[in-house]
Amino acid sequence: MTIVSFLLIGWILSWFKFEQLFIQAFQELFNKTITKASYYFIFFCIGLIGDIVLLLKGTFYEML
Repeated sequence: MTIVSFLLIGWILSWFKFEQLFIQAFQELFNKTITKASYYFIFFCIGLIGDIVLLLKGTFYEML
């Protein structure tokens, strides 16, 4: 459920051109070029980590 939430947040932020800011900042910080797919993949990974934390705490099934 957290994965969907973070992907939704990433999509909403893209309405305000946040992905361009994020891609440019990532390029300046790490000298690596990324795409919009990488932008969404990062939000997916953050959501996945959130789901894993909830699963390990035992509260994952309470949220459903």
